[in-house]
Amino acid sequence: MNSDNSNSHTIVAREVPDEQRVQTLPRHFGQEMLTVEHAVFVFMGKLSAQYTGGRWAYIELSNGGFYMRPESERRFPMMVDGNNFEGEMSADAAGITACLFALSHLSLQTQEDAIATHFHLLRDFAIAHPEAQDILAAID
Repeated sequence: MNSDNSNSHTIVAREVPDEQRVQTLPRHFGQEMLTVEHAVFVFMGKLSAQYTGGRWAYIELSNGGFYMRPESERRFPMMVDGNNFEGEMSADAAGITACLFALSHLSLQTQEDAIATHFHLLRDFAIAHPEAQDILAAID
């Protein structure tokens, strides 16, 4: 999946193949890898009452970023109590949104530079996503 961007710095997303999954979280988050993964699942459950679990794809970004998305073709109703956002998102956009919430929360909680950096790298990608308006409204 490619992200269209009006400048020459298009960020490209690449799904991590199954045989590389085990190294992916440690490479991006070190000892906080399970904390990050768990936080993403928790935030997805908070943001979408219809989320019931399942397998997630790992996505690496050409800018060094990372996110996870549910492996689903369905759209997820999303609601953010804190800012009154309510809408429906693809699994990709919902995953990005859940990851941004998790990374933001954990960057304040853990003070880990890698987590804060990953938030900004993912946000840079989200800005050019086809569902950017909803993602940004949800995290606002």
